[in-house]
Amino acid sequence: MKKIQHKLNRILYTVLIAGTILNSSCSRDFLNPDPLSFYEPGTTFNSKSGLEAVMAISDRHLKLYWMTDHNEMLSLGTEYIFSELMVASATDKRNMLADVANMLTPTSDDGTHNNLDRTNSLWYFWDETYNGIRNANTILHYVDGVQDLDDATKNRFKGQAYFHRAFRYLALVFQYGDVPLVTKLVEVPKQNYRTTKREAILKMITQDMELAVDWVPNQSEIGLVGMVNKGACRMLLAKCYLAIGEYAKAKEQLDILINQSGYALMLNTFGTFNDGGEPETWPITRNVIWDLHRAENKLITANQEVIMGMPNRGSDAESFVKMLTMRILYPFVFDNRVQAKDGRQALMNIRRNTADYNSQYDYMRAFGRGIGTFRPTRFHMTNLWRVNGVMDETDLRHSSEAGNWIRMEDYKVNNKASTEFGKPLALFNPDNGALLCSDTIRRWFDVPHYKLFLDDPVAEANIVGSDGHRGATNGGNADWYLYRLAEAYLLRAEAKYYMNPSDGTIKDDLNAVRQRAKCSQLYTGNVTIGDIMNERARELYWEEWRNVELKRVSLCLARSGRPDEWGNTYSLETFDKQSGTDATGGSYWYQRIIHYSIYNKGPIQINAPGISEPNYTMDKKNMYWPIPNSAITANINGRLAQNYGYDGYDPSVPKWDNWEDAVADEDTF
Repeated sequence: MKKIQHKLNRILYTVLIAGTILNSSCSRDFLNPDPLSFYEPGTTFNSKSGLEAVMAISDRHLKLYWMTDHNEMLSLGTEYIFSELMVASATDKRNMLADVANMLTPTSDDGTHNNLDRTNSLWYFWDETYNGIRNANTILHYVDGVQDLDDATKNRFKGQAYFHRAFRYLALVFQYGDVPLVTKLVEVPKQNYRTTKREAILKMITQDMELAVDWVPNQSEIGLVGMVNKGACRMLLAKCYLAIGEYAKAKEQLDILINQSGYALMLNTFGTFNDGGEPETWPITRNVIWDLHRAENKLITANQEVIMGMPNRGSDAESFVKMLTMRILYPFVFDNRVQAKDGRQALMNIRRNTADYNSQYDYMRAFGRGIGTFRPTRFHMTNLWRVNGVMDETDLRHSSEAGNWIRMEDYKVNNKASTEFGKPLALFNPDNGALLCSDTIRRWFDVPHYKLFLDDPVAEANIVGSDGHRGATNGGNADWYLYRLAEAYLLRAEAKYYMNPSDGTIKDDLNAVRQRAKCSQLYTGNVTIGDIMNERARELYWEEWRNVELKRVSLCLARSGRPDEWGNTYSLETFDKQSGTDATGGSYWYQRIIHYSIYNKGPIQINAPGISEPNYTMDKKNMYWPIPNSAITANINGRLAQNYGYDGYDPSVPKWDNWEDAVADEDTF
């Protein structure tokens, strides 16, 4: 397959970057959906090439959710710290978002995205998501006026724009709940928006995606990788059906994806074998899980599992974005806070041009130069991998033996001045029980290496510069998955659960994914929603939007009346209208967090500068993030509703109950 050629139409690309209609800056004025650049939109967007340029920007912006909004932040980390799988861990940051229950307010994030003290990307998910919606609306606004397009081509543009808009609204309604619905471009700023209810928005995007599935061609007909295709539309439609309670329709779409669309789980090694950069330090035993997650294999023709990917490899700074997983998501080990038994610094960042260099212990090149901005929870590292009450020792996704998973004990002391040189790291001194790591939050945790290792050939080749001597210390440009077939199996299991929890085929969908990972423990008998969500966590870590998916499932459980893994059932009227940090009540999202994460367990004592006792808390009201106060105050001629539990909440604020009324109101000022 071909990759999207970002250098084609360079002039049009420049037009779109220059025009504020597609600006990805931190402006909070989403209520002004049709600003004019110094280009005339009626001229710029009245051709097929103009629409293609807008679509290319829309496709490109998808990947920014996974990557970075500044040099010490990965946007998706915010999604994960609002889940049971990860917490903020930059313990030197004064405003580290740990005490969420007390820190998260409508005014706590002012959108200053260059502020290096930030440890979350909440601002990004609000601003850039509405920018993405605006881009989709631009295509929908102009496409019918392009004279040289036939109806099939116009419908393809519309279907792909519907996908981009629906993808973003599906995220918004589970991050923020009821939000303003913006579907049009207007001639003057509109400042009298009214909030539209989640249910109404879900119904609208479901109808849109039904059209998109009909109108958007298959990947084989599109050719260019990274553009929205029929398979991606079908996957998103299935999620929309699940969200509105149409479980049988969701299953139907997933059956088509699994059985009739030409996709297949990758069961054997394929593509290019990447040895991991420094095999003497960390050897990789080639396996299908490793190959599946190498950037160079994700979007190749041989990969039958990818449904839609996001191209992001190359040296063109304007087209590709560094994905700094090895900087942000690996432990901060190269200082004296990780010690050997003799009290010396255990791990040194020794470069290749020094006399002390030893390729057997080159952790800088093998694992990168981590700073631990986010870290996995203990659940993610340990008990998540238990199935049938047994730790699955053969699961390739959790295997240090294969090289896919790194545990701290896998490091060897590489400080030649230490008497422990060459011996494994230890958390405690076996002689006296003394703690050898003073900050276990930021400096002592496992890493799913197969997911997060990204080499950087450009830096690696620069042997005369410092980057070349220390290797790909941050991570590099990397293609990434948006959707792949494994998720379709897990979504189908979920749909079956809501329809009939006793359906004996639910386990088969989970086991298809597990068997590919060479698991020895397979599901037998009936499975719970917890089993399904655990398998999603194992298979889709750093691919799915974990917070959004947990909240979508919370709605599905409340709507269907099905129990969670602890036997709890939820009310559609109250599951997202509760507050408090106690262990009872709330939503399924909240129950997962308090059962499996470190939230609401009390302060943690560490010996590191900055935060000495981080207190991780999460409130039931944090089911939804607060509507930014800046968006509310910008809407000067109307009133947007604030979410339950936050300052400014008023249940009497009117909201649109159906999307048709909300759309009609967009023409009033």
